[in-house]
Amino acid sequence: MEVSSIAKDKELFINEQIHAKEVMVIGPNGEQLGVKPIKDALTLASYAGFDLVLINPKGTPPVCKIMDYNRYKYDQKKKQKENLKRQREANLEMKEYRLSVSIDVHDFNTRVINATKYLKKGHKIKVTVRFKGREMAHTNLGKDVLVRFAEATKEISIIEQEPKLDGRFMTMILAPIKEK
Repeated sequence: MEVSSIAKDKELFINEQIHAKEVMVIGPNGEQLGVKPIKDALTLASYAGFDLVLINPKGTPPVCKIMDYNRYKYDQKKKQKENLKRQREANLEMKEYRLSVSIDVHDFNTRVINATKYLKKGHKIKVTVRFKGREMAHTNLGKDVLVRFAEATKEISIIEQEPKLDGRFMTMILAPIKEK
């Protein structure tokens, strides 16, 4: 029941659905035609071959515009789809891959293959090396692992953030190469 009331709120009143005595009329090109009785506004809209659409019902008097309502709805849906597309692009996920200083070749290759699949989808990758115990004294080995990971994926990714030590973790961020 709640969903249908939200849908009705977004729908605009058109033509005979408008129940005001007088309305401020805006023409199809945006020019103000003044305050007119509803019957005159409907006549103007029908002569122009458009619909009379209630834009601002809370105004004094309510504001109506003469426009092609189906075209307006089409443009709104198109804008909504474009906004969703931009939102999806902005909210691309970042997958994290954890490696160790003494990672085995097969484990390393498996993570590279999985990261490659994820990069091809357009997502970013965060590669992390965790140092345990005395490994903290040899952070250069962790950096070597991260650089090797970047080299393995260099055909489809670029380094967005260079390897950086933060406590016991060294992180690097890889982003997919933008196709033109």
